[in-house]
Amino acid sequence: MTRSLLMSLHGHTKTTTSISSLFQLPRYPSHHLRVSATRVLCSSCRSHYQQHDPIDMSKYRETFAKRMSMTGLKSHHRIAIGVSGGPDSMALCVLAAHWKSENHNAATKGRSKCIDGLLAIVVDHGLRKESMEESNLVCRRIVDMGIKCEVARCEWLDGRPKPGHLQEAARDKRYEIFQHICFQHQIGVLLIAHHADDQAELFILRLSRNSSVLGLAGMAFTSQIFAKFPDCSGEALKAHGILLVRPLLEFSKEDMYNICRGGNQEWVEDPTNQSPLYVRNRIRMSLNSLSTSIFKTELQMVISACRRTRFFVDKLCCKLINEAVTIVPHGYAVIDLGILNPTEVKDICLVKFIALVLQFISQKHRPVRGSTSKLLLDYIRTSPCKTCLTAASCYLCPAPGSKGTKILVCCSVNSSFPLKMELFEACTYGEHDCYVTSELKQIIANGIAYSDIFLPDASNTPFMDITSSESVLIEAKRLGIISDSTHRSIVSLQKEESENFMSKPAIISECESKDDVQHTGATPRKSIYPGQVGYFMNRFILNWMGFHKTSPNKSSTNEVERDKDLGVEGQCCSSCIIGHERGAEVRHMIDTDWIYLSNLSKLRNVENFQQQIHSKKTISCSDHAKLSAQRALASLKSIPVAARRAMPVLVNPQGVLLSIPGIGFTHCPRLMVYAVFKPSIPLGGGHSSYL
Repeated sequence: MTRSLLMSLHGHTKTTTSISSLFQLPRYPSHHLRVSATRVLCSSCRSHYQQHDPIDMSKYRETFAKRMSMTGLKSHHRIAIGVSGGPDSMALCVLAAHWKSENHNAATKGRSKCIDGLLAIVVDHGLRKESMEESNLVCRRIVDMGIKCEVARCEWLDGRPKPGHLQEAARDKRYEIFQHICFQHQIGVLLIAHHADDQAELFILRLSRNSSVLGLAGMAFTSQIFAKFPDCSGEALKAHGILLVRPLLEFSKEDMYNICRGGNQEWVEDPTNQSPLYVRNRIRMSLNSLSTSIFKTELQMVISACRRTRFFVDKLCCKLINEAVTIVPHGYAVIDLGILNPTEVKDICLVKFIALVLQFISQKHRPVRGSTSKLLLDYIRTSPCKTCLTAASCYLCPAPGSKGTKILVCCSVNSSFPLKMELFEACTYGEHDCYVTSELKQIIANGIAYSDIFLPDASNTPFMDITSSESVLIEAKRLGIISDSTHRSIVSLQKEESENFMSKPAIISECESKDDVQHTGATPRKSIYPGQVGYFMNRFILNWMGFHKTSPNKSSTNEVERDKDLGVEGQCCSSCIIGHERGAEVRHMIDTDWIYLSNLSKLRNVENFQQQIHSKKTISCSDHAKLSAQRALASLKSIPVAARRAMPVLVNPQGVLLSIPGIGFTHCPRLMVYAVFKPSIPLGGGHSSYL
């Protein structure tokens, strides 16, 4: 029976006659499916749909083309589509295929079966025995539409994710695969099929968790997602990301079915979408019971008002960051209070500004809320700044020499998150970098130029002074955005889901912070070995290139050039404490490291030591360490104490300091290990647009 349900209704098999007799397809076909743990193939051309009037596809195509233009996308750009096989992603394929073929492939029509520059990606999570068959079936349907398709299967190296976090783990794995395939195919843009009903569900979910107006704005129209590990090639490391575009946010779920019908396409329905175990499913069912045309329209209007507010706030925050924030390569930031002028900035903007800076420095992207938000507001508005503060995994204090007119923001090594160091292959994206980066910059620039035309001013932006989710609804009713009946319905949904959340803690909420989720992946290693590259706390790239066998050449980096000055020739001396086949532990710098360097730097026979260097005689590792420590102390004096404590250091198994790669200290003249401050997600989190 399962196999017959999954087969094509267009002739790939003879077992296709049972579907219409099994169930009647309603307005939302998945509501009456009764096949547990199996996704069911639905047809747009069965007799049920033949009773409907023909679908006018022109309005959908025009709206889609407008949204793509607003993004900055043109038909010649290379684009990928994330496809699950459901009605949403299949509708996206229908619209994207028409948009591409009509605008770009007119000259090559008939020459090639596949549309140039369009790739669909189907991810087989491998969590059900039927998933491979379903993925292959979806792939065939997409290829029949003229779209190239690639099926990728998830590999759960550490076993199936825990049931409570299965959906989140699957989503993370899916986006990881999307990025990898996009990089492989030199594609910089990924289309995702989120739509207006998804936004409505997210609005109610966040409303029930007392989110701010910025959270109630929902998903961004465009945003960037970045590779887990950056490109290590060349001297200037770049953040490699792809542009995530949601062009269907103006379309409803009903539109998704209509587009599939109009495009004569089939889809699969996942019965797990009806399970009340997941919060979004519960909210979806509740919304469906209230989905009158007036309610749906007014709900989307209040979401749109929240998005306009976030759009204005983000534009202002971007300006403030560019003007008032300096990022120092040693891993900290400096905020100039004189330029920021925090007393003149509204609370909602100032909270977002400081949150962006703190999230960048800590690389922990949980929201800053409640008492922490108020504490930070009070702190940053006190000028001159004379005190210190630890908040949101960061340490804030007056910048040395600024007399309190500048604030230092450092990563707090005493915060709760554990030490993390992940090894990865030193990667380069080669031609992808040249081609995609330049193209992506142009697309983003086009999108920003388009959105700037519609940038509202503060007087036309609602909710700027709103401090709670309840206040958003009250203000929306006062402004006439929603009626009394819609207000009551939304409040009822909010209360219902809040009670569910409080009374059923075992049911997993999809709004949980990723930092709070226990994943089943392997425990990250905190050791590094010669020839390896590691990512320390998602902030520093550590590259242990190995050991010199001969003197480094003049084309080496500054750090290696300094080693050359120390007389690197011949073999290591017998006093070397490193052990070239052993690894090193990576940890943060501590105060005793400074003391250790100070003791090393106290040379008894400096003149003799300098004579050895100038005569190019081999020096011992201990002598090298002494001079290297002197130079390290001089460099460290220019780095604030709080910032030093977040820098990575390497120690041997006995705990002896081997290297502080960020400032060039090494215990051995042949030790080549370098550190570059390169956070996983850049300041501001990437391009976003909320029109």
